[in-house]
Amino acid sequence: MSTRVAQALARPLTLGSAELPNRLVMAPMTRAFSPGGVPGTDVADYYARRAAAGTGLIITEGTYIDHPSAGDVESVPRFHGEAPLAGWRHVVEAVHAAGGRIMPQLWHVGIQRPAGNPPFPEAPSVGPSGIALDGTEGAGEALSPTEIDRVITAFAEAAHQAERIGFDGIELHGAHGYLIDQFLWERTNRRTDGYGGDLVARTRFATDIITAVRERVAPDFPVVLRFSQWKADNYDARLAETPDELQRLLTPLSEAGVTAFHASTRRFWEPEFPDSGVDLNLAGWTRKLTGKPVITVGSVGLDSVFEPAALFAGQGAGVESVNRLLDRLERDEFDLVAVGRALLADPEWARKVLEGREEELTPFSADALGTLR
Repeated sequence: MSTRVAQALARPLTLGSAELPNRLVMAPMTRAFSPGGVPGTDVADYYARRAAAGTGLIITEGTYIDHPSAGDVESVPRFHGEAPLAGWRHVVEAVHAAGGRIMPQLWHVGIQRPAGNPPFPEAPSVGPSGIALDGTEGAGEALSPTEIDRVITAFAEAAHQAERIGFDGIELHGAHGYLIDQFLWERTNRRTDGYGGDLVARTRFATDIITAVRERVAPDFPVVLRFSQWKADNYDARLAETPDELQRLLTPLSEAGVTAFHASTRRFWEPEFPDSGVDLNLAGWTRKLTGKPVITVGSVGLDSVFEPAALFAGQGAGVESVNRLLDRLERDEFDLVAVGRALLADPEWARKVLEGREEELTPFSADALGTLR
């Protein structure tokens, strides 16, 4: 292991009660290999393989909370019910036996769910105001106050169950135009009650979830919040146009009890606010403004950026050195690094990088999406 890699990536980090062996994180990536929403031994082996190869923290694929409108794919794992939770307990045990740490990503897709989709086809599509990401009104139903309370309770219960079965923390999916993010975004949140209004007022749904989670778990149990500016099919979307607006957005979330933020971008090396004259990415600004630990993510280890159209057309990506990443990590721009497609392509990615064997890394190809390996 080179001195540079050791000093940057191999350092341990404490997040609440979780002792992470290094700075490498497996990014959450939907795989949909859990028939009936139940993760099996193949899912456990898939995550454990990456933990055994040196990935310090696994964040699972998104898992549906206990609300009928939460999901839209039958084979995406759920985080409620006896069988799914038993499956997840086995996943936790396998990852821990391999020396890793693991957190589930808790998920509600909101208005992105087409009505009539499984696993509960009778459930409506719901969002803050029934407005689709493209601005189409009447795309679904606006959540009533009663249903908002039900969703908040479901997130909190899922967090409680995660701690009960041995997970090392949880991540709330508040990014990419899913339900929590829909409440944060002015295009999809036109509510006139306490869950709508200006930028700070629109954080209430997220802060109520964080508060409810905190009430159901131990004080030092890690709660990570993933957020993004961009939305599915809208890469130019912005929650905050300036550092000041970002601070107004993040402060209530941080104060509600977030342990760490996971700032999702498509390209980790791009400055978030170029006009500010400060070369920080979204994770860097988040760390600067909140003082909380932050995970960066976005095309790490790849020589081409995230492009869904190219991905689904079967195009892959080559390997890129981590030197550009180390430059930013060494100046403490962020604390942890989430790796996505590169870890799908090569379960040994972390070990090879930590041991200075980048020339042995496997390039990403779309074939990696078709199987758990």
